[in-house]
Order: sequence, then structure tokens, then C-alpha cells
Amino acid sequence: MDVRILIRQRLKELGLEQRDLAAAAQVTESYISQLLSRKKAPPAVERTDLYERMDAFLEFPRGHLSSMVRAQRHEELKRKLAEPPAPLFREVREMIIRKCNPERRGQVREIFEKQAFGELERLVSQSLLDVAKGVAREGLKKEKWLRSVRKLRHQPYEEIRAMILEFLDRDVFNISIEYCAAILDTVIKSWDIDLKTFAMDVLLDKRLASARIVRLQFVETGAVPATEGEPGFREFLRNPGMSGDASDEEIAFLKSLKFQRLRPSALYYYRELQSLRDPLHFPTFAKDGKLPRRGAKRINDERQRTSRKRAIRP
Repeated sequence: MDVRILIRQRLKELGLEQRDLAAAAQVTESYISQLLSRKKAPPAVERTDLYERMDAFLEFPRGHLSSMVRAQRHEELKRKLAEPPAPLFREVREMIIRKCNPERRGQVREIFEKQAFGELERLVSQSLLDVAKGVAREGLKKEKWLRSVRKLRHQPYEEIRAMILEFLDRDVFNISIEYCAAILDTVIKSWDIDLKTFAMDVLLDKRLASARIVRLQFVETGAVPATEGEPGFREFLRNPGMSGDASDEEIAFLKSLKFQRLRPSALYYYRELQSLRDPLHFPTFAKDGKLPRRGAKRINDERQRTSRKRAIRP
């Protein structure tokens, strides 16, 4: 069953309204309305506490909505993989160029405009988006941070929270000026890039980030593990819809998988990533009763042994 239909049915059974669910989830009624009417896609489970709040309010078992959303997003992703990505909105490109160091701005604009969404523009856009997402993801856990953004944006608290949840669920291929203005433009003050090494310095708003400057560097690492030669793994890494939110620990685990005769596809690595994150596969509870964090080190060895056996089975 579609998760939206299930939520609407549950609200009806309990005699509740969408505004009641919005208040419990600490988002706007408009956000819930768009979510349930398919105008917004359900956000990724790993990027939000929305489903945990909904489960409790709608009296579902813990993790019930999260499991449904994972399965639903997976099916939707498979349908979208064949579609070619669209370039950034012009307003988004202009905002990114405006944030660039004035000494480099003209040169960067010239490179950007030579090719629609070329390599440099994708690199810069993805890097800035990743930095802003990192700040927003941590800030979402802190009431004080959310209220600071509310003051800077002059918007209601629930509206800001809903917008951040939506921003965290966007990738570089479908980011809009609305979310850039709300989060990326607010968090990032300026950026600069060395066009020879592609090292980047990103200056953050000191009111919203603990680190004032984030430095991104790309260095030569020498020989790479044999697993990185798998065509499916390289395709998985190139596709932000599949690997965009994967942690270093998760990428390292996927790289460690070995194969003999079989050649796995990008979809295989994506499914392994989702399986690694699914708490139903690792029902070990901490003392406080909470599920362990996804990709936790204590499950890697067991997960790796199991995956390797399955991968190399003739």
C-alpha cells in the first residue's frame, strides 16, 4: 500500500485532521497536505525524524512508516534512473556564481556558460550542496539553530523546519531556487576555487555553523583497491541519486565486497546500501532501546561476511 494512502486512512480512523499530524510532526499543514496529495515526495528516511514522530502520533509500531517509505522510494528510483538529468535552474546558477570570490567570478562564469552543467559546474554545485546539507542536517537536531534560521529568514518555525526537510531530500539535479535561497544561500557566505587543483574554500555564516571555513581538496591517492574497478561500483558512485548521501564508512564497506565470476550492477550496490541501513536486518538494541546508527562499525564485520558469501556464491 502507498504510504500516503495509509496515513490518510489512519487519520480517518482516529478522527484526526492533517493539521493535527502537522503539529505533531512539527511541520506546516501545507507540507503535510502536499505530501499526502503527491505534490511532494516522501523524504528519505535517513535524513529526517518525520516518520518517527508520525509513527508515535498515529499509533503505528516504531519503524512502520520508515520501512514502507524505503520500499516505495526504491521503486520510484528504479523508474527514474533511465531519465537523463536536467541542468540547474538559471537562478540557482546565478546564485552560485554570485557567491564566488570576485577575483575568480568572471572566469568561473565563462567556464559555466561554455557547457550546460559541465564538469566544473557539477563539481562546485555538488560540493556547496554537500556542505550546506551537512550544516542543515546537524542544525535540524538543535532547537536553537532552527530558531536562528527562522530569525534570519523571517519565516514561521514550522515552515523553516519543513523547508529544511525538503532541502535535505534534494540532489544537485533537482534543487530549486526556493531551497537554495532558504538554506544554501543562508548558510554559505562565499566560496573560492583553485582552478588548477580544484581545491575549494567555503566560507560559512558564523551564526549557523561551528566551523567558519570548510576546505575541500582533491588529492592523488595512488593505486586503488581492485573493487573500485567494478563498472557497477563506478556507476553507483557517479549517480548522486544512488550514492549522494552515503557515508565514508558505507562507501568503504561497499568497496570491500569481492566477486569472482559475477559482475554486479549499480543497482546491486544501491540495494546493499539500503540493506545495510535497514534496522530490521540488525535487530540489536542499545541500552536506551534505540536502534543502532546505520553503518555502525559493530555490524560491519558480520554484514561484510554475509554479503561476501552471497556475492561469490556460484
